[in-house]
Amino acid sequence: MGGFFGVASHDDCVFDLYYGTDYHSHLGTRRAGMAVYNKEIGFDRAIHNIESSNFRPKFEKDIKTMNGNIGIGCISDFEPQPLIVRSHHGTYAITTVSKINNAKEISEELFRNGFSHFLEMSGGDINPTELVAAIINQKDSIVEGIRYAQELIDGSMTMLLMTKDGIYAARDKWGRTPIQIGHKDGSYCCCFESFAYLNLGYQPEKELGPGEIDFITPDAVEVLQAPNKKMKICTFLWIYYGYPASCYEGLNVEAVRYNCGFKLAERDIMRGNIHPDCVAGVPDSGVAHAIGYSNKSGVPYSRPFVKYTPTWPRSFMPPFQTKRNLIAKMKLIPVHQLIRDKRLLLIDDSIVRGTQLRETTEYLYNSGAKEVHIRPACPPLVYGCKYLNFSRSNSEAELITRRKIAKLEGSKNPTAEILAEYTNPDSDRYEAMLEEIRKELNFTSLHFHRLDDMLDSVEIDPSCLCTYCWNGQE
Repeated sequence: MGGFFGVASHDDCVFDLYYGTDYHSHLGTRRAGMAVYNKEIGFDRAIHNIESSNFRPKFEKDIKTMNGNIGIGCISDFEPQPLIVRSHHGTYAITTVSKINNAKEISEELFRNGFSHFLEMSGGDINPTELVAAIINQKDSIVEGIRYAQELIDGSMTMLLMTKDGIYAARDKWGRTPIQIGHKDGSYCCCFESFAYLNLGYQPEKELGPGEIDFITPDAVEVLQAPNKKMKICTFLWIYYGYPASCYEGLNVEAVRYNCGFKLAERDIMRGNIHPDCVAGVPDSGVAHAIGYSNKSGVPYSRPFVKYTPTWPRSFMPPFQTKRNLIAKMKLIPVHQLIRDKRLLLIDDSIVRGTQLRETTEYLYNSGAKEVHIRPACPPLVYGCKYLNFSRSNSEAELITRRKIAKLEGSKNPTAEILAEYTNPDSDRYEAMLEEIRKELNFTSLHFHRLDDMLDSVEIDPSCLCTYCWNGQE
């Protein structure tokens, strides 16, 4: 995944850029960068690896020497960026939040059209942001190039592109990821997370619509391409990876998570056979869901384990899954008085492989818990995301749902019709899959959030929400 922050100001923008970018640290764990433009010295840039540290310490020295009135910064889970590009459009800096499924086809077409080369990253991949810049440079103007990229890319593409005059902000054509704009005297900013500018003195100005392209200067925001009518924003923004203080399409993340917990409790009340002593959220993404559950059910909310964050904040998580599992376990510290002899109901944002949640459950049993009931805050993940690089699973085969479906069906390649039954919470196949997951992970009971309840929790038109990872529907 990734996030970005941009500023166009009459004054030096580096302070706002530094802290605004830092507020996106929950969205990426590998690379971070800032680029600024100064009328006297031109473009300047700094990029650092943040796998073993967080953003601010890495850039403390850079902000003492960087200065400019226009800047963009990013946190990335994959490629180093922003990039500074010189082309027939002049020099510009560019950062993207994207997933390009047809990168190979696009690069081959560019080679056929005379494009000479791309720089390979470790592992042989082309930097996606460099590829987007190459697409833009095929056209006579930047706006025309951005439109071309939006149409050509299979997946998603949201970007900031900074010239010496201002910042082009372009949201993905389906609006899968957001762009927010804030304003204060003499300055405009643009960012992924809406809360990122609040403590810097900005007030909310607008949110770009799907496919919208705006040009941002210190004095104004000009719409260069009007938004598309159709939208498919990622629902997981609210369920998991959006920050609690953020709003997307006018809906606050924390409030939606309360709604999800409320709906989960309603279903348990209807079942009538679950009587936990307390409800808890897996820190941190399950906490708000658990509070919503407690508020509706009357079951007391507690924290039977706490996350140790002074030296292990989320941005320190290593990129390798085995190490992530170890660090995730080491972060959680049990509170034995709140665990021993208790019937616990635990809410996590989702179950992907199930490894961490199984270890957490065993941890609770070993600490004296009598029962551990699990309520994921979203439906079972059955399809790998085609649109965003946020998944903690490298392939669909790693999903615990797919492993259980393969076992039940005796095939690793079930038909679309069979998979549809496994995503239907009223089907026998769905119930069989849940029971297999429950037994493997050693839960006392397991009930996922139903898709219909989850969509009700988000409270916007379901046709505007992407639900592909849950039901395979685009």
